Amino acid sequence: MSPDELDRTDPEGAIAATAKRVSNWGRFGADDVRGTMNYLDAQKRRAAAALVRTGLSFSLSQRFDMDGPQKGWRRRTNPVHTMLDTGVDAVHTDQGFPHGIGGADDVIAMPLQCSTQWDGLGHIFDHGMAWNGRPADKVVTSLGDHVTGIETVADVIAGRGVLLDVGREFGDGGELPDGFAITTEHLERTIERQGSSAAVGRGDIVLVRTGQLTRARREGWGDYAGGPAPGLSFTTADWLHGSEIAAIATDTWGFEVRPNEFDHAFQPLHQVVIPHIGLFVGEMWDLDTLAAACAADGVYDFFLTAAPLPVTGAVGSPVNPVAVR
Repeated sequence: MSPDELDRTDPEGAIAATAKRVSNWGRFGADDVRGTMNYLDAQKRRAAAALVRTGLSFSLSQRFDMDGPQKGWRRRTNPVHTMLDTGVDAVHTDQGFPHGIGGADDVIAMPLQCSTQWDGLGHIFDHGMAWNGRPADKVVTSLGDHVTGIETVADVIAGRGVLLDVGREFGDGGELPDGFAITTEHLERTIERQGSSAAVGRGDIVLVRTGQLTRARREGWGDYAGGPAPGLSFTTADWLHGSEIAAIATDTWGFEVRPNEFDHAFQPLHQVVIPHIGLFVGEMWDLDTLAAACAADGVYDFFLTAAPLPVTGAVGSPVNPVAVR
């Protein structure tokens, strides 16, 4: 399906039809809590380790500080970092320790999805249903996600990463304009142009660079966290399902194109890929330095580790992904 074939007036119908077509409910068993992470097994991880050629590593995380993109939407704020003990305390007060030892301690308060992060499987529902056909009220309560909490994948998100630099291939100066819908054709043509190292397969963690973060760094945050953005078209749902990837991440706030491709819709691709495909989605990843390195030598795959913080019952988590080439 192409974006031209979408009926902009009927998001409900398109979501229902697509969800039925790509559903993975029951595919990994009735009790499954890991969704597409089941594709990323020990054999895939072992093969990914062989991709390390130079040993150079790249953090794909934005910094977690007050100078972040959040503007308070849905009560999301930037991190607040507070020192509890400092060097000033050590020099000018008695911290209560023997033989002259002193120290510093700190605390941070932040929404778990305020910067570089994973969406967990309990993050999005479709008509009150969560991943694998469970009623959402039986999964996530005021006590957290007691079925598919982010801690269930704390030890598995390490494997072959593949960068698809769609911004470099189709953008102006490496940047796609806001509202640019990345279609399956764009993804496949990027893979073709980048070469064999960009081939996408079962268990891979796919990183899609749009260049929006590059623009935000240059021009200021603006509406980066919630406003118009380039992103994946709703019509990529079949590709995301059929490719059997373990996860996908972008350098944008919402992963999918914004404004969305329907009238009066909000994040319809999320509504399909998380609760129905069981796909893990990463957002606000910093892909620029990695992209430059990949373009320099023409190699677009690497070993990637991106474990979430195992916050019990959380529906998302901050992450510091590290790519090793």
